[in-house]
Amino acid sequence: MIDLINLSEQFTGDYLFYNVSLRINSDDKIALVGSNGAGKSTLLNIISGKREPDNGTVRIPKKYRIGYLPQELVNMRGSELFTEVKESLEEVNKLQRRDEELQGALQNVADEKTRDEILLELGEVHHKLIDEGFYKTDAEIKKVLAGLGFSESDFQKPTEEFSGGWQMRIELAKILLANNNCILLDEPTNHLDIDSLQWLIQFLQNFKGELLIVSHDRYFINKVTNKTLEIYNNKVNFYKGSFDDYLQFKEERKKRLIEEKKQQQREIAQTEKFIERFRYKNTKAKQVQSRVKQLEKMERIEIPDEENKITLRFPNPPRSGSVPIELKNVSKSYGENRVINNFSFQFERNDKVAFLGPNGAGKSTLAKLIAGIIDANGGEVKIGHNVQISYYAQEVTDNLNFEETILEAVGAAAPEHTEGNLRSLLGSFLFTGDSVNKKIKVLSGGEKSRVALCKIMLTKANVIVLDEPTNHLDFDSKKILQSALVHFEGTLVIVSHDVEFLRPVANKILEIRPNKITAFLGDVDYYLYKRNEAEKNLAEEAKNKKSENISSKKEMKRLEAEKRQKRFTETKEIKAEVERLETEIESLEKKKENLENELAKEKNFSDPAKAKELNRQYEVVKEKLNATVDLWSELSERLEEIEKRYR
Repeated sequence: MIDLINLSEQFTGDYLFYNVSLRINSDDKIALVGSNGAGKSTLLNIISGKREPDNGTVRIPKKYRIGYLPQELVNMRGSELFTEVKESLEEVNKLQRRDEELQGALQNVADEKTRDEILLELGEVHHKLIDEGFYKTDAEIKKVLAGLGFSESDFQKPTEEFSGGWQMRIELAKILLANNNCILLDEPTNHLDIDSLQWLIQFLQNFKGELLIVSHDRYFINKVTNKTLEIYNNKVNFYKGSFDDYLQFKEERKKRLIEEKKQQQREIAQTEKFIERFRYKNTKAKQVQSRVKQLEKMERIEIPDEENKITLRFPNPPRSGSVPIELKNVSKSYGENRVINNFSFQFERNDKVAFLGPNGAGKSTLAKLIAGIIDANGGEVKIGHNVQISYYAQEVTDNLNFEETILEAVGAAAPEHTEGNLRSLLGSFLFTGDSVNKKIKVLSGGEKSRVALCKIMLTKANVIVLDEPTNHLDFDSKKILQSALVHFEGTLVIVSHDVEFLRPVANKILEIRPNKITAFLGDVDYYLYKRNEAEKNLAEEAKNKKSENISSKKEMKRLEAEKRQKRFTETKEIKAEVERLETEIESLEKKKENLENELAKEKNFSDPAKAKELNRQYEVVKEKLNATVDLWSELSERLEEIEKRYR
């Protein structure tokens, strides 16, 4: 558990949160929410120990481990993927090194007391290694890396060969494998595809520890969290239940605040009217001063500013032909790597088609083929009548002219628009006032994305191709973009892993996997249902196969039991006789040894009568021992022959 005690943090002189005290209990799974700039990432940095708060304390139990995935891109280099992950497991590696040191010390120690001390510590180290899962470390690393989308051929690749998004997955793998008590995740789904997202959801649902997650993926946090921690008006408040429950509460709170503010405004107006009316009357001076103080002390109700969100509306596009895009036996290869293989599909007018599937399978490649960014190696991408295409992707933001201002970049896309029109449009993308004069090179990744989306809004396209448009948008902005796409009167192609965002938008799904593209003629819920059904069928087949194997194993066990019974019956008496003979041989050998010792004594060999008697006894024992050994050898050979028949 983690205790935050009287925590305060400022930014540029204003408090992000003030005097916050709360406890994160065992097994809490928390969604951390708040408007952009509210201090979510700052709070994660403070809890993780990467940042000291201005005031207050974070109390964490001893030996409590916290794993933290920041939003910023990491930059790994100098080791191979598998090695990078394995070497990050600090506790396991520390124990392994200590084990090697103790093993070495054990070879050179002579003192028995020191040896016992080393053996005792060695036993403790081995117990700790078992607790850390050391003996299945390699298997667990492979399992987690596979779940996050890495293939076995990736394991030996240098980390610097992976893109920023894949490096974030490597960092996430380290955190998931580190046996942490608490995991802090800041936008973990931005670089995940639908498969790795589903895997991560399952992993976190089974995680035995505390979670604190910042994410704009509503589907993800609804699946994983059971509480919501909101930073609001410089305070931090807990809400039990799913994220959807919190959103309902938030909507009700907003309505209540609006009514309370209206009531407060009426009270203020009445009070100000009284002050103004009786300000100069001596008989009312006391009442006037009382009301002035009342106004000064009044805590004004503030409504969250929700007008500065993207209000995205696409212009009505020209009408295209009934089939704006048709793919005929399209193939695309990069060298020997065949990404799209002989694929055919018709995009009908007003279709809204989502591309889902693992990263690297060809989603972005197919989107670029449709948009005309790249050419196919085979087949035909046929563009229909009166089709105008706009294309947006994360890398498109890098193609902006970094020396242009925001206003210049957007104006270049639509020279027919006045500066007033452009400023109005940019205002709906959160660029207001002098901020439109910022140069592109100083913008964050999210701001560049909004500039690129703004440029698309200005083109009268009837086919829009969007590749991961929501990665840098908050909940409210995504909701408004979602609404705009729902009402877009043209054809949409969208690559996204955001299930909640796609729900009301997409009416068809293309699942793109290596060398296989499957069309689902329904929305994302239909796709998830069919996928779940397919997984159940696979599980059922595996179960049936397992049942068959179990039946086979049962039959095998029955046959083996019969064989064991026959072997037991045939060998029971022989084994008993062999054991009896072994006991007798042991006794006779002892007698023989005793007689040899007696014969060696001077008092016996110097007495002829005594020596003669001892020699007689010795010969009898010797003869009996030889006969018994011969019989034991014969029975042992017979027993071995019987055992061979049953092997």
